[in-house]
Amino acid sequence: MLRLRNQFINKRLSCFAGFRRGTSSVRLHVAAVADIKTEDTKFELSTVAPHGDASVRGTSVVLDHAASPNKATVTRSIVFVTSEVAPWSKTGGLGDVCSSLPLALAARGHRVMVVSPRYKAYPEVIDTGVRKRVGTAEVGFFHQNIKGVDFVFVDHPSYIGRTGGPYADEYGPYQDNQFRFSLLAQAGLEAPLLVDCEGKGVYGQDIVFVANDWHTSLLPVYLAANFRPFGVYQKARSLLAIHNLCHQGVFPPSTFDELNLKGWWYGAVEFQYPPHQRKGSYAEEGRSVNFMKAGITTCDRVITVSPGYAEEIQTYLGGWGMEGMLTSRSPVLNGITNGIDTEVWDPQTDKNLPVNFGTEDFVEGKRACKMKLQEELGLPVNGDIPLLAFIGRLDPQKGADILLEAAPQLMQQHDVQLVCLGSGNKDLEDGMRWLESSFRSRSRAWVGFNEPFSHKLTAAADILIMPSRFEPCGLNQLYAMRYGTVPVAHKTGGLKDTVIDFDPWVKKGTGWTYTSCDAGGLLYALGHAITTYKHHRSDFVDLQKRGMSRDASWDSAAQQYEQLFEWALIDPPYCK
Repeated sequence: MLRLRNQFINKRLSCFAGFRRGTSSVRLHVAAVADIKTEDTKFELSTVAPHGDASVRGTSVVLDHAASPNKATVTRSIVFVTSEVAPWSKTGGLGDVCSSLPLALAARGHRVMVVSPRYKAYPEVIDTGVRKRVGTAEVGFFHQNIKGVDFVFVDHPSYIGRTGGPYADEYGPYQDNQFRFSLLAQAGLEAPLLVDCEGKGVYGQDIVFVANDWHTSLLPVYLAANFRPFGVYQKARSLLAIHNLCHQGVFPPSTFDELNLKGWWYGAVEFQYPPHQRKGSYAEEGRSVNFMKAGITTCDRVITVSPGYAEEIQTYLGGWGMEGMLTSRSPVLNGITNGIDTEVWDPQTDKNLPVNFGTEDFVEGKRACKMKLQEELGLPVNGDIPLLAFIGRLDPQKGADILLEAAPQLMQQHDVQLVCLGSGNKDLEDGMRWLESSFRSRSRAWVGFNEPFSHKLTAAADILIMPSRFEPCGLNQLYAMRYGTVPVAHKTGGLKDTVIDFDPWVKKGTGWTYTSCDAGGLLYALGHAITTYKHHRSDFVDLQKRGMSRDASWDSAAQQYEQLFEWALIDPPYCK
């Protein structure tokens, strides 16, 4: 009985140790390890996340050791496999992350490779001459090294020469997307073994792979099915980074034979939708081949782009059908908030701005930027009127329809100017044109996207509106705070991690959030922001300064990724 009791205690301790490395900031204090008694053991659950927002719990990464800014204590070989990487290919935040994060890790001493499709004949990208047959296709590898990162581009006719974007054209998603991205996942596993980057030798087998979103979610499956059984990549580990769970890579179950997997791996990629979600499914029983499901159930660790989003995807409201599997993997599920490129987004050196400014002179600098933008857009030039901005994709996820619903009441109740920038859903684009025509003297809408103008608008605005229904991380609020623009955001995902509610009594916070995701909730939060701007200007200036002083660099995120790499290597491969 004593032996069984001790085994039970050991299992309980192991369980809590796993949570310490995984989803929770759990502190376990043992008074006397040699002679454990129930009254001697104290369990303390810490529910306050490191970023300071008490409403977000659990999924933050707590470093096991002291922080090591700028330099890693242990260096590794890391390979990111992604469907897009800026500046070569970009449709959203994924491209930015898969460029900036590898550069930050390389700056810390790691050897880093990024594998992505060659969608065009990119300049200065060199053909390595390496060819490899992958399944039924032959791929080539092109290479360019930038700031210590080896960017490797997979060459195949299915990638290059498409008239639309990376995934779709005006007629919808490409019909061969399943082939294109299963090929990318396999090529990403071949590249470290074959490509000699500038004479430094191949990366070899001791690799930490980071697959990104559904496009490369089959990587851990191929690692376990086609490499480890043959003695390759025995020490390698795979992490799956979820940037947006809404997109999962769902295909008919009959297409499994095209994936270059043995029949017994079908269970790893099949997902059966519950009855209430079977409308439009490929089989009567709701069965499908689901890339994202395959990655979640076979990778060694799961990462999301913010702690708040890591919590949301474990609920039916944010899990998109995957919440059960993600909850089962919660001990190895973490969220790490994205950083931003602080060289590109620096108000002191940004060449797109008419006037540069820093934390000491931002009040005058932002006023000058605002008045110059007002002049360019034909708005009444007034440095004192609150300038509100919306920058983002025009679709329901980003809440553009909520802003349009709230706009008439906002413009009637408050003396403000509103400038919107974005493209997307045609109805919402027309809505933005309606907004400008309805309030000609106080509103402007730029339907489309222009990178220099987004910098100008971010610098000129006083308040940034982010009414997203869900937001895995969000970058615009980070850019805004860097430029002294105060965000007003729906309290979801990465927004609740980064936008800390202003508390006038203790003089803390970086913006305003609201929980009711509708026009009323948005108007309520905007009312607070506008009132503070007009009647408590010193508090508003302090908010701006706190936002500008916030550490948004990738170095902090890179340290947390290093911690996850260490944890992944502690345990044996999850799938083998």
